[in-house]
Amino acid sequence: MYTCAGPAPRRGPAQREASPIPDATVASRAGRIIFAGPSAAWDRHGALAPGATVIGCEGRTVVPGFVDPHTHAVFAGDRRHELHRRLAGATYAEIAAAGGGILGTVAATREAHEDRLLAETRPRLAEMLRSGTTTAEVKSGYGLERETELKMLRVVRRLAAEQPIELVPTFLGGHEVPPEYRGRRAGYVDLVVDEMIPAVTAEGLAEWCDVFCEDGVFSPGESRRILQAGARAGLRPRIHADELAASGGGRVAAEVGARSADHLLFVDGETAAAMAASGVVATLLPIAAFYLKLGRFAPARMLIDAGVAVALATDLNPGGGFSASMPFAVTLACFAMGMTLEEALVAATVNAAYAIDRHDRVGSLEAGKQMDAVVVDGDVVDLVRVGAPSIGLVVKRGRVAWPGRLAGAD
Repeated sequence: MYTCAGPAPRRGPAQREASPIPDATVASRAGRIIFAGPSAAWDRHGALAPGATVIGCEGRTVVPGFVDPHTHAVFAGDRRHELHRRLAGATYAEIAAAGGGILGTVAATREAHEDRLLAETRPRLAEMLRSGTTTAEVKSGYGLERETELKMLRVVRRLAAEQPIELVPTFLGGHEVPPEYRGRRAGYVDLVVDEMIPAVTAEGLAEWCDVFCEDGVFSPGESRRILQAGARAGLRPRIHADELAASGGGRVAAEVGARSADHLLFVDGETAAAMAASGVVATLLPIAAFYLKLGRFAPARMLIDAGVAVALATDLNPGGGFSASMPFAVTLACFAMGMTLEEALVAATVNAAYAIDRHDRVGSLEAGKQMDAVVVDGDVVDLVRVGAPSIGLVVKRGRVAWPGRLAGAD
């Protein structure tokens, strides 16, 4: 069992501390862990309640339920055709200029009824669950006008109540400038600040406020204004930063005290030092870099060495985040970003939980936290066998959430 127990977030050498226990037992009551440690200690002092479920894991490995701290899981429409164009050589910017990209999804999402959005999102969450994700952040951002942004966040709230994955809502009105505001960007920023944020907070629909700080999208000054307005309204800041160029987003994160700066393919050492000093988590999204064919990945090794806590996420989205699998994110972290397996596991669990402020109850296997766990069929290294069915069982709050039967249970 890899418990990943201990304080969060993990920085520097501490990011490798996954706390493996070779012969282990984890026990829970009412969805909370009451014991996680050596089986010999449980055998001496532990006792099962009448009717307790026992899952035998001999020859298997248990890790904390994965936490995915950056997704765009709620959307309508289908942009998989863009992948064909990308594989034929088209760039992200060229696809967007032809009416694709974010604005293509915006058009479809604006037209979709709330129930349709709900129905289209359910299978994505089911796929995430099968891949071991037990907690996930979900953003709005495909409305870019008040009512559709609210509609998306209401869908997140409804989905949180009906399926096992614990969902954390983020308002991302600052995802792109919609067509009707091209040429009057300041007016759209005013709309986000003066109308959207108050409407979101009036319904209690989000915990976080995000913005896409990038050349051609929102400038550092515009991003700062949106995030500060969100903070005044009670929405904590996080930011898309330095993905396609050195946009200054990482510096904005440090200045406003964002919990997380995400993407960071072009982050430099000076910005990393500022993020470390401000306690900003670097949430890295290697799956997006892979599918967008950006030709580079975030400098995870540099960030860890600079003392920045690193988390991993899938960036599940219709245009570039084509995989809902946290194990795939772990694989790319190890083989494309220079992280050790232990660092990547910590990044996908307790550091990811910290990135969305859930580290007090998820992200590790230790007494007092929720019983959220993944049973790997084999050794922990089997998580990086891309395409192999390594996830045998997923537990959420002490109940088997996937599959719908108690595999290996007595």
